[in-house]
Amino acid sequence: MDPSWLLGLVLGIFLVINGITDSFSAMEKLNNFIDISSVVITIGGTFAALIASYPFSMLTQIPKHIMILFRGGKYNIPKLVEQLVDLAMVARQNGLLALEEKAEEIKNPFLKQSILMIVDASDADKVREALEKELETMIVRHDQAAGFYEKGSGYAPAFGMIGTLVGLVNMLKGMSFDGDGASTLGQDMSVALITTFYGSALANLFFQPIAKKLRLRQDEEELYCSIIIEGVLAIMAGDNPKTLRERLLSNLKQSSRKKLLAKAEKAGGAPTEGGGNE
Repeated sequence: MDPSWLLGLVLGIFLVINGITDSFSAMEKLNNFIDISSVVITIGGTFAALIASYPFSMLTQIPKHIMILFRGGKYNIPKLVEQLVDLAMVARQNGLLALEEKAEEIKNPFLKQSILMIVDASDADKVREALEKELETMIVRHDQAAGFYEKGSGYAPAFGMIGTLVGLVNMLKGMSFDGDGASTLGQDMSVALITTFYGSALANLFFQPIAKKLRLRQDEEELYCSIIIEGVLAIMAGDNPKTLRERLLSNLKQSSRKKLLAKAEKAGGAPTEGGGNE
């Protein structure tokens, strides 16, 4: 579990409230930043624009997106590499058809699908094309999810500015030399300023962090699936399992790669270290 998003959100809210209040008049100052009209214009307007921009199917995915933010450690690259190496050993000893039984034990749907494809297919290029197409479709789907929140981070300040304009217009319309507009002057000015505050806070404490976290999760899954594609094609080609381990581990940092290769060597795995990027 990764609680960093929730921790950051709570910490951000706390720091903003701490900046607003002091020990002498905390509640009074907090009340100055609570305005129903500003909430309706900024938050309501932002979500109304999102509803107008995206289908309802995207809106129903919001709880799922929030759950993804808390997901941590799902894409374990070293574990995946060892799993692929074990499958490569089975394929070299018993042939590709032996992997069909092993595939039933695999929980990850993309890996399971990939193994079944190399069992059934005879053309490596077609397998690569099909798997890469599946990966591209997944990336597009994730881009849409992150884009939803990135769009929200743009709408929120815009509706904050709309609220500012509403407040200023009402304030100017209410001003008169006979003092009749003095009673609503403070309220109108409050709406003008607080909506900008709400819009900025909503964009930078809610929408942008969610979008960034979803992008990070997308990068993790994309790397995971890319290693699967490279691994299953190497298994299909009959590559040496030790060489396969070194090649796949090159996707990790050098320090992590050294430790994993040393561990594999002690266990009777790869005897040498492969090259790769940091």
